[in-house]
Amino acid sequence: VIKCRAAVAWEAGKPLSLEEVEVAPPKAHEVRIKIVATAVCHTDAYTLSGADPEGCFPVILGHEGAGIVESVGEGVTKVKPGDTVIPLYIPQCGECKFCKNPKTNLCQKIRITQGKGLMPDGTSRFTCKGKQIYHFMGTSTFSEYTVVADISVAKIDAAAPLDKVCLLGCGISTGYGAAVNTAKVEPGSTCAVFGLGGVGLAVIMGCKIAGASRIIGIDLNKDKYAKAKEFGATECISPEDFKKPIQEVLVEMTDGGVDYSFECIGNVGVMRAALEACHKGWGVSVIVGVAAAGQEISTRPFQLVTGRTWKGTAFGGWKSVDNVPKLVADYMSKKIKVDEFVTHTLPFNKINEAFELMHTGK
Repeated sequence: VIKCRAAVAWEAGKPLSLEEVEVAPPKAHEVRIKIVATAVCHTDAYTLSGADPEGCFPVILGHEGAGIVESVGEGVTKVKPGDTVIPLYIPQCGECKFCKNPKTNLCQKIRITQGKGLMPDGTSRFTCKGKQIYHFMGTSTFSEYTVVADISVAKIDAAAPLDKVCLLGCGISTGYGAAVNTAKVEPGSTCAVFGLGGVGLAVIMGCKIAGASRIIGIDLNKDKYAKAKEFGATECISPEDFKKPIQEVLVEMTDGGVDYSFECIGNVGVMRAALEACHKGWGVSVIVGVAAAGQEISTRPFQLVTGRTWKGTAFGGWKSVDNVPKLVADYMSKKIKVDEFVTHTLPFNKINEAFELMHTGK
């Protein structure tokens, strides 16, 4: 058993608490990882807020991490102690019908236990003050050591800077993949990206790499426009600057609508606007943001009858074990940006400040 620091969420709506936790050794087909760097994501904040129907407490959150394998359980063959890895919240077992189907990346092998905050055998590897602590998204990267299933880990280039590539565990991969895998943006196309946080910037990067000729960024926070343009946005607008609905503005700006739109916020009203901003006959809108529990999307069916397509994406459609190492390689060869997404680097004991920076859009 390893004793180390972890940021524990004891209950919903309260700040994280830095505690000493016990991390049990890995069981069969499990891997214990020393986490070197982790990022914070709105999904962590969503669960912490208490709005997540799958949220269970006390829990160690975090799902954008990178580290070094410390030890492996029986039967683990793909990684060994000392390997550099990224934990994966969407695993890839290679055996379930989802993994065998090229149309999806949603491996279901450990979905049930992962959703309950437990390892595949139905137990936890974390304890603190004599209490069992739940796992989160199969990763729990807000701990100096964590235990994950062996199908939830990608071995990456040992030379990669872990304080940067940890972002490929969720946000950057999700946005980039939404553009290149889910939407399959084509050269010369016009795109609209709603929400210019980390995921939205990654969508813009993907649209640019795919050859889009016009990329319109949409956000209420104008402080985000300069960064969006660095990533490839050709122009940025705020819905607050117009008297009419933003979808009507976009349809007028683009002679009938955009070819591809992306909702990167998790707001069902914006999801509707993103669909309705698409061009009749061929426009495709991709939902990337995660809406709160119980919310529903709506539009007039005529929007779809007249040739628009509504799609969704999880982790950008990447089959995780296969593609995360390739994304790291693309970053190392400067095909995709990662460093530019990092605005602040804080010590672990300032994790609550990191959440405040995220909530204020900084």
